[in-house]
Amino acid sequence: MRTVIRPEPRRAAALLAAAVTTAAFCAADAVARSYPFGPRTRSVNDLGNQYVPFHAHLWDLLHGRADGGLLVNWQSGFGSSFLPDLGTYLGSPFALLVAVFPRDEIDLAVYVITLLKTASAGAAMAWLLSVLRPGRWWAAGLLGVSYALCGWSVADAAYNPMWLDGLLALPLLCLVGEWTLAGRRQVLGVLVVAAAWIANFYTAYMATLAACLVLLLRLWLAGLPRRRALAAAGRAGATVAVGVGLAAPLVAVVYAGTRHAYPGRVRHFVPVATEDLLARLLPTTYSFGTPAVYVGTAALLLALALPFHRAVPRRVRAGWTLLVAGVALSMQWEPTHLVWHAFTTPQGSAYRQAFVLCALLVIAAWHSLSYGPPGPRALCAAAGLLALVAAVASRSDLVRPFAWPVLLLAAAGTLGGLALLGRTSGGRPAGSGRRGALAGLAAVLLVGAQLGEATATSAVATRLRLAHMDDYAPWGARQQRQAEAIAEADGWPRYRTEPGREQTVGNDPLLVGGQGAQYYSSLTSDVLSRTLTALGDGWTSRGRNLQSLDNAVTDAIFSVGARVHSPPDPHQNWFPQDGSGVTVSRQDVPPLVTVRPSAVPARTGDLGFGPSPYRNQELLLGTRVYTVPRLTVRTGAGKAPDRSGDERPGLRIGAPPAGTAARRPTITARCPAGSEVYLWAPHFSGTARLAGAPADGPTGRFRSDHPVTKIAAMQRLGRVPASGRLRIELSPDRTGVVPDGAVGCLDTARLRAAVERLKATGATEVTVSDGTVRAALPPGSTGTAVVAVPRIAGWRCATGDAPAVPAREYHGLVAVPLDGSSTSLTCTFRPPGLRLGTAVGAVSLLALILLGALPAARRRRAAGGPVPRTTTRPRERLTDAR
Repeated sequence: MRTVIRPEPRRAAALLAAAVTTAAFCAADAVARSYPFGPRTRSVNDLGNQYVPFHAHLWDLLHGRADGGLLVNWQSGFGSSFLPDLGTYLGSPFALLVAVFPRDEIDLAVYVITLLKTASAGAAMAWLLSVLRPGRWWAAGLLGVSYALCGWSVADAAYNPMWLDGLLALPLLCLVGEWTLAGRRQVLGVLVVAAAWIANFYTAYMATLAACLVLLLRLWLAGLPRRRALAAAGRAGATVAVGVGLAAPLVAVVYAGTRHAYPGRVRHFVPVATEDLLARLLPTTYSFGTPAVYVGTAALLLALALPFHRAVPRRVRAGWTLLVAGVALSMQWEPTHLVWHAFTTPQGSAYRQAFVLCALLVIAAWHSLSYGPPGPRALCAAAGLLALVAAVASRSDLVRPFAWPVLLLAAAGTLGGLALLGRTSGGRPAGSGRRGALAGLAAVLLVGAQLGEATATSAVATRLRLAHMDDYAPWGARQQRQAEAIAEADGWPRYRTEPGREQTVGNDPLLVGGQGAQYYSSLTSDVLSRTLTALGDGWTSRGRNLQSLDNAVTDAIFSVGARVHSPPDPHQNWFPQDGSGVTVSRQDVPPLVTVRPSAVPARTGDLGFGPSPYRNQELLLGTRVYTVPRLTVRTGAGKAPDRSGDERPGLRIGAPPAGTAARRPTITARCPAGSEVYLWAPHFSGTARLAGAPADGPTGRFRSDHPVTKIAAMQRLGRVPASGRLRIELSPDRTGVVPDGAVGCLDTARLRAAVERLKATGATEVTVSDGTVRAALPPGSTGTAVVAVPRIAGWRCATGDAPAVPAREYHGLVAVPLDGSSTSLTCTFRPPGLRLGTAVGAVSLLALILLGALPAARRRRAAGGPVPRTTTRPRERLTDAR
């Protein structure tokens, strides 16, 4: 009779899973020659653009060096709400480990955090398997590795480390389900649910759905009376409700942040082809848009053997097989696909719930093995199904030639190990020594096969991901020089210091310091993106990755008194390098709070901007400073270009044929001599130079695409020559569009006069804390006080001793009406959803206290009451129905 795995073997299983996961994870990066074991960067896509910079900002917060606090991040987007970003990217307790690393080793810190999350997920799964069914501890550890290094983990979550919290949450939430079945540890269960939802509510939502499905199946398999089953389900529901309620202060803020975020592209779900889905079950396959459901050949063979394993009770076989099949089908059907993704089709990877299917495959494999190794008939059936999967998958382009030897070696090792393991359980070998030797050899074969194919699969994913995605250099000399220049020039809050136009990653202010426009988050606010776009800024990621705008007028509007200029990042190799170093330019700018004579515009939701960014800048500045001339645009052949026929307005400019020395397209116009020339061409891609400018003069570098996911920012090209006639030479690298009114000529003398007026009437002193801006105003100030901060939801302002009211909006910025009676202004920020979330959290905390107090009170009453006449029934243990 098999006995339950006791805590010591469970710990051994968890430690084995963590150790093998760590070894395979690091070995894969060493094979791929990826950071930190090789010269290749691992900072691809959002890992380099978001997660590393946000962890760097967390380091600054923990060490008291950040501009801002938990409520407002003053470094990004000219002042953005930070609590939603904290809940989205930094809610995991593992994130706090950045504090123990040096600041210039932030990439290593994120790597270690990623590794620890992955290893912890494997350990948690190994522990869960040991709780679900008794069995060999090393086999539980092996399957824990299968889960931790599943395809979703190594291909998708490795560069989205916040998702790994869901990988860890799923087995923990299933453990909570087991506790609720047994009526134990309800308080601990609530805390586990709360921690999972705080760490990353998005993947925690998916993990919670999966745990609910597992719990319902466990209830059905246990065959409990209806009353007891409903009571267990009620306990589970209450545990989840109270746990999510405890996480509400953060979850509600994140949810509200998504409602105010800039809308991304609306996508419709299209299921992948069957051969592609099956291909992702095999080792060393990779693709961005398909479900990464690889779990290793051992786990896959065992799961395929489960329906044919006669030692497993029929009800158990049917239940787990149907659950795995049902979840797999739900990934391919749009209504259930939307349920898994909280009713919103993802804009990036479409199968973010794939880790759920991986978990169920591993649990099914454990049930197949824990009842004894599958016999020859079941193994032959599983091998046949695996061959069928491979045959269908071979029609997919995702199966590359090197996948076949890895699959064959893994299958041979797995089948050999399972066959040897079968000989140890039938009583045929004589003597325990020989049986132990066979079991040890089987374990070596199974663990070796798993370690080898997991290492190969992870290494392939790392190399192919680097080849297909944007990548960014880890912290090095470039970032160090930028950080030093910013620290030396910093004067916040008297003025802002911009990290510069030539960015290294999408969140340079978080990584190297300063207070700029650049900001990349899933929660980039709609008002910020629309305001900066109207002023001529550029962006990527469909409007959520805003760039720095190097423009003298916007610098005056947003009080940018120092700006860092760096050469283009050599890691990107987009344009030839000019060899210059990091420099800082300064300009006289108004304070953060200025006073405009006009009243606050009476608008709701409309920012009041027109089609020209030059006129929009003047609208915010309050003075006409640009000449917007009539343009003459010619193609390289000297002809007038055709007008664009798509959603990009303007004249179509084509790229010359590759390898030809064709003349360049040009733009000519007349402007006042000596004025500064700016080119606004959001849908142009290539370079632009002012003809006659010195060789080391400014070169406008533009990046855009179509369909539109990125647009180019306005660029300064130099000064108008004495003749007043300017000619801009374009070097397009693809077909683009030059809009009407693309050129603006800035009168710098008028700009200086406008700045002096704003300084004379603006705040005499400005102080900024986490979520509060205080300004001292000149006596008798009337009109509108404008705070150079985007009017995102949550700002409330007051003048003098008046009560705070929701801030008004002045063309996208925070505004407060002035009547001349007050000499002070105070604006405070509270993120939307915080009040509601705090109230729900308080109620949930009270419920948690009651959950902990009531059982203790019952035990005290029972201890002080009369001795019952009947003996207490021994606790019934839930087992799988046979």
